[in-house]
Amino acid sequence: MKKLLIALCAATLIAPAIQAEPAAPATAAQGVLTVKSVYSVDETVERLKADIASKGIKFFTEIDQSQLGAGANITIRSSKLILFGNPPLGVQFLSSNPYSGLDWPVRMLVVQEADGSVSVAWTDFGFIAQRYSIKNRDAQFKMASEVAASIASSTTK
Repeated sequence: MKKLLIALCAATLIAPAIQAEPAAPATAAQGVLTVKSVYSVDETVERLKADIASKGIKFFTEIDQSQLGAGANITIRSSKLILFGNPPLGVQFLSSNPYSGLDWPVRMLVVQEADGSVSVAWTDFGFIAQRYSIKNRDAQFKMASEVAASIASSTTK
């Protein structure tokens, strides 16, 4: 019991130091695409959801990561992850490589940056194709890329 209390105290002291370290932004070379939203996190999420619905794409869920952090007594900037997709399209990727299910359905992250601005980020579909060595779905990856960029652009105007 004493060891557990010491470990918990140490974790409590270390956690703020870990959180204070500035995060390096992900880059397109790492497969992450981003756009700056001109809206708040909540309004950005609502605009994304509206655009997804207008395109007839299935919306699966929204995860409020900052709320999850609060539940663990860790404060993070506002961050929401949304999952959506077109099952007839996404299943084609899964049929090429079932491990691509790690990246499907599509995910977009809406995050408040340290300077207060809001960004929308998602994984580049070309990167996903390379990651899972999917070579027989170029047209589908191109379509998915164009649709994701279009959805993200709904937050920039």
